[in-house]
Amino acid sequence: MKLILLVFATAALAAWIVLLCVAGRQEWVSAAFGKILENMLQIDKLRAKDATNAQRLEACRGLERKVMGLFLASDSEKKIAKLQAQNAAIQQGNMRGVSLLVLPGYAAQRLYPKLKLESLHKGLYEKNAELYGKKYADKRAEALLAKLISYPLLAIPAVFALGAAVMTASGSTQGLAVLGIGTALVAVFVYALFDEVDDKLKKRRAAIARQFPNVVSKLALLVTSGMIMDKAWAETSLSRSDELYMEMRKTADELNNLVEPVEAYSNFIDRCNTKETTKLASAIIQNLTKGNAEIGRLLKDMAHEAWQERRHTAKKASEAANTKLMIPTMLLFIAILIMIMAPVVVNFTSLM
Repeated sequence: MKLILLVFATAALAAWIVLLCVAGRQEWVSAAFGKILENMLQIDKLRAKDATNAQRLEACRGLERKVMGLFLASDSEKKIAKLQAQNAAIQQGNMRGVSLLVLPGYAAQRLYPKLKLESLHKGLYEKNAELYGKKYADKRAEALLAKLISYPLLAIPAVFALGAAVMTASGSTQGLAVLGIGTALVAVFVYALFDEVDDKLKKRRAAIARQFPNVVSKLALLVTSGMIMDKAWAETSLSRSDELYMEMRKTADELNNLVEPVEAYSNFIDRCNTKETTKLASAIIQNLTKGNAEIGRLLKDMAHEAWQERRHTAKKASEAANTKLMIPTMLLFIAILIMIMAPVVVNFTSLM
């Protein structure tokens, strides 16, 4: 058994080392580009967090503003400057910020092009396209697939070698336990890398659905007051810094850069990919191509429907929360009951 474990560990480690050795300029460039994209995403998150904190501070006054300022204060500018400096260094050829651990994953994708044709890569591409746009979706999918290939090839040999060592020192039972726990931890880690994209996508769609009623209500108000759609869209996009507003801002930037309106709103549909935003953008495209004098009324109806759906969703969430609270409530009731009954039982036993 120990010999088999050592053979598997050696084979996996040898495969990882061989892939690392055959990694060339193309893999370094891909890894560097992936690191730059990761840093850019982190910068966007920090800026969005700062914008949200600033909005929350704007709603506070007097002493409350000072107190909240202590909690919402951050050193985002220092972190952003550090990430930007790292990106600049990488672009100038300094690869110290690029991890060697992912290079075998990139090399495997070059040596075996079919990996990019599998459903796993296609699924990662589609999810990243919705999260970050089609421009960099392929590179982000490539970077995640590299991690999913490289990390297990490096972690499994360590687990197998440790299991064999424990078998030699303490016996087969302890060795098998270490082997099982270690393999499970590696599997959980790899699954967490993959599931992180799904989790982000679900949270993003839920956030967009929550923000949609406010967005469509403001659009309806601006359009019915006489503002043209493109101007109303840009005005609404600048009112907040949440997910849906940021996607609207991207569309507004495309329109300002003379992208065809139909294409710009179609890109908005692809990025958001919810039924509400699809219905909104489709109505706007129809208004642009065929003409629709009732666009204001249509937006009002859409806003009313969105608020009704929002209330229905909130009611369902409340019912689900109540159901989840039943178990801890029952456990608390049992604990209180035990605390009350225990002295009674003890006294009754002493009298007997």
